[in-house]
Amino acid sequence: MPSDTPLSRLTAALEATVIGQPHVIADLVTAFLARGHVLLEGVPGVAKTLTARSMAAALGLAFTRVQFTPDLMPSDILGTNVFHPADNAFRLVRGPVFTEVLVADEINRTPPKTQAALLEAMEERQVTIDGVTHPLPPSFFVVATQNPLELEGTYPLPEAQLDRFLMRVRVGYPEAASEVAMLRGFHHREGKPATVDRVLEPSTLAELQLRAARVTCDESILSYVVTLIRQTRAHPRIRLGASPRSAQAVLAAAKARAALRGTDFVTPDDVKDVVPSVLNHRLLLKAEAEVEGVTADEVLKQTLEQVQVPR
Repeated sequence: MPSDTPLSRLTAALEATVIGQPHVIADLVTAFLARGHVLLEGVPGVAKTLTARSMAAALGLAFTRVQFTPDLMPSDILGTNVFHPADNAFRLVRGPVFTEVLVADEINRTPPKTQAALLEAMEERQVTIDGVTHPLPPSFFVVATQNPLELEGTYPLPEAQLDRFLMRVRVGYPEAASEVAMLRGFHHREGKPATVDRVLEPSTLAELQLRAARVTCDESILSYVVTLIRQTRAHPRIRLGASPRSAQAVLAAAKARAALRGTDFVTPDDVKDVVPSVLNHRLLLKAEAEVEGVTADEVLKQTLEQVQVPR
C-alpha cells in the first residue's frame, strides 16, 4: 500500500490500536470501501468491540453502540412513534439505528425477530416505522460482533440476515509478540482503554468509496469469480453453494481491496484475499460434512486451490 495516503493513515491508526489483527483491519476497511457491512466473529476478549469502535472513531463518523440482549425489542433499535398530548400528535423517537456507524455488539444474543429489525436498514439504508419510511445516512455502516454459536445463550443468525453482511471476519487470538505489545500498551496507559483519533474527514469518505467502485476489472477476472462461485455449488460437501449475488459481493470486495492496495485494477490475488470472508457465511454444508467437522473455510480453501488462476 502506498505510504501517506488517506487509506494508509486509516490502516496505520487502526493497527496501532488493534494490535496483531492486520487481516481483520484489512477486511473491515475493504468492506467500508465497498459500502458493505461486517460481522466480526470470535470468542470473548479478542478485541471485537474495540475494533468496531476504533473503526468508527477513525472514520470521524457519528456512531452508536447497541448491546444486543435476549429482551431487546425491534423498537429499541428502530425507535417508535410516541403520542404527545400537548400537540395531540405522534412524534418519532428515533432509535440508535439513526446513525452513521452502528456497532451491534453480540448480535447473536438477541432473538431472530429483533435481529430482523436491521434487515431493511442494512439493505436499503432506510427504516420503515408505522408505514412511514425514514432514510438513513448514505454512509450507514454496520459493524456487528458475535460469539461462536456453540457458546451458551446465543441464537443463530438467519440466512437472510447473514446475507446482508458483505463479510464475516474471523477474529482469532493474536501471536505471542502481539499480546506482549498489547499488554505493554495497557500497562503504559495505566489500565485505560485504547483510543484512536479521527484520521479521515467525512467529506473524503464518499470519494474513497466511489474510487473503489470505479476500479477496473478485466474480463478474465469476471470469469474467474464466476468459476469460483459455480465450483462451490458443485462441491460434494456443500448443500447450497454461493448465489449469483455472492459473485457480485466478491467482485465489489475485490475492487475495494485493490483500492486499498493503491491500484486501479483488480488482480486474482485481490479476489483470493476476499473470497474467504465474503463467502464463508453464504455456504450451507451437508449434514454429514458438519458431523465430520468440515468447515466452509476448508471448502473455500480447496476451491481456491482447484480453480485455475487467470494469467
